[in-house]
Amino acid sequence: MKRLSCRTVRHVILVLCVLSLGVLCCGEAESDAAPMEKGEQEGLYSAIQGFVGKWWNGSDLYPDPCGWTPIQGVACDIFKGLWYVTDLSIGPIHDNSLDCAINPEFRPQLFQLKHLKTLSFFNCFMSPFKHPITIPTKNWEKLAANLEKLEFRSNPGLIGQIPVSFGGLVKLQSLVLLENGLTGELLINFGKLENLKRLVLAGNQISGKIPDSFGGLSQLLIMDLSRNSLSGSLPYSLGGLSSLLKLDLSNNQLDGNLPSEIGYLRNLTLLDLRNNKFSGGLVKSLEKIESLEEIALSNNPIHGNLHVIEWKKLQNLVILDLANMGLTGEIPGSISELKKLRFLGLGNNNLTGFISPKLAKLPCVSAMYLNGNNLTGILQFSKEFYKSLGRRFGAWNNPNLCFPFGLISATHVPYGVKPCQQGLTLLEPSSNSKVDSDKLNQSSHLVMSLGFSRNGINEFWGVFMVQILMMVLLLNSFP
Repeated sequence: MKRLSCRTVRHVILVLCVLSLGVLCCGEAESDAAPMEKGEQEGLYSAIQGFVGKWWNGSDLYPDPCGWTPIQGVACDIFKGLWYVTDLSIGPIHDNSLDCAINPEFRPQLFQLKHLKTLSFFNCFMSPFKHPITIPTKNWEKLAANLEKLEFRSNPGLIGQIPVSFGGLVKLQSLVLLENGLTGELLINFGKLENLKRLVLAGNQISGKIPDSFGGLSQLLIMDLSRNSLSGSLPYSLGGLSSLLKLDLSNNQLDGNLPSEIGYLRNLTLLDLRNNKFSGGLVKSLEKIESLEEIALSNNPIHGNLHVIEWKKLQNLVILDLANMGLTGEIPGSISELKKLRFLGLGNNNLTGFISPKLAKLPCVSAMYLNGNNLTGILQFSKEFYKSLGRRFGAWNNPNLCFPFGLISATHVPYGVKPCQQGLTLLEPSSNSKVDSDKLNQSSHLVMSLGFSRNGINEFWGVFMVQILMMVLLLNSFP
């Protein structure tokens, strides 16, 4: 291999230096070639001042909000060689975020940020009495070409109705208006937001009915309209939300029957309809939603019978809350086949019959409430069950229910349940025994049919045994 001459080496070094300078120059040129568009910067600064106060002028930012010292809550992207704002978050989202002023305001310059994809306000409009503020009704169409996420969270000073112009934000994928002071009714034109995947309007004062048009949100994954004042029945069109994963309509004033179309929500994992006025019994089509993990229907005058639903089909259930619904009949044995069930709430109904010992063998159960019913008989659960759940097992206020005396230590007795009368024995259920509570009941009915009362059974057996003993003695007296 030939050795390079000194002159050649110097030439190579010079070329490398030139290339290095070129890279540095190109880097500087690229940075200089992507300044923030002047009108964009002025619009951003004015919009931010409206929310945080005139004291802020961005003088400590270099060279601009998209440069080396960006604003926390502001993100940018390059379009045709210039920086534009794509994300704007106002409020104490991060430790060093800009806090809102006492009397924040929306300025029209906000709508000059035409490349915005995300706009959010958190804990910004705080005073509903001294400084109430409404959402602007105009100019939202200027953001419609790009806006995908619009959020107002925890703003009690944000009052008034939802702007009708929100229905024109056709690119929206997430609309969250959570825990504000908004009033009025749900907008029919929300049904035009075909790209919407999340709709959260919880914790406001919204009234009226759920529009039929909401059934056209075919890509919707989450619908949370809880904690409002909605009324009326559920529209049948909700069955068209085939992609829906979570439906939360709890804490409203909704009424009427549960529509059978709810069974079309085959991907649903959460159904929360607590604290409403639904009636008409459970709907059988619920058993078709095999993906369900949580069913919460408590505090509704639904009434009806639990046996309408074949519970064993819902093998993914983790939470089943059916308390205070006026339910009647016995507890279905198929509930004991829900192997993933952790919470079972059947309290404060009108349930009758015996409690199957199989319920205590649910492998994942950590809370079970059967209190406030008309359940009868002897609790046949193991002391390990009572020890594990403690007060999370509720069976109080069942007047004709008792636990076996002497088989459970005093520290683990079920709260509010009386002990059975002393002398009453209990056959422990086992795989080797063919006697169960049903057969015991059948035996009782058989004795009754022979003319004996339950109270006279012990007397009958006492007389019978004395007669047997006398016969044995007589036989032994013969040689």
